[in-house]
Amino acid sequence: MARISPLMMLPPLIFAGLAAVFYFGMYDDNEELPSAREGGPAPEVDLARLGDYRLFTGDELDDGEVSLVNYWASWCAPCRAEHPMLEQIAEEGIPIYGINYRDNPQRAMQFLDEVGNPFAAIGTDQAGQTAIDWGLYGVPETYVIDGDGTVVMRFAGPITPEILESRIRPAIERAGGG
Repeated sequence: MARISPLMMLPPLIFAGLAAVFYFGMYDDNEELPSAREGGPAPEVDLARLGDYRLFTGDELDDGEVSLVNYWASWCAPCRAEHPMLEQIAEEGIPIYGINYRDNPQRAMQFLDEVGNPFAAIGTDQAGQTAIDWGLYGVPETYVIDGDGTVVMRFAGPITPEILESRIRPAIERAGGG
């Protein structure tokens, strides 16, 4: 019987170790992406008008009301999926300010015509500079802002009913809007 060299066992052991790291990494419950904006003032916005919609200028963010800022795009399937949650929040009286991210303006307006417009005001960020200032990871992304214009929370990804109850509503309450 041939003797197996310890060096021959090294590649399978390395593979098994890496497989275990990847496997357990996929099931890590910490899905939260860090945000340098939380706890600080909401960044300035420099947006263009989208059609005839009221332009979001950023002045609305320190008017004493809790509000949300939502980055979205017509080409974004998760944005479409989260849209009913945004409409629900807006119907409850929480103003949501929309930033249309790097989108075709005609398609963006068609999107809102089709699914509804939950936004108190909207701007379009064609070049993506405002998104960079806000630290955007991708769309959809939602920020909860307190009445003084401070970012209370950033959530990257679509708002589902579970996320609305477990993350967004508690952040709205922390911001003073509960």
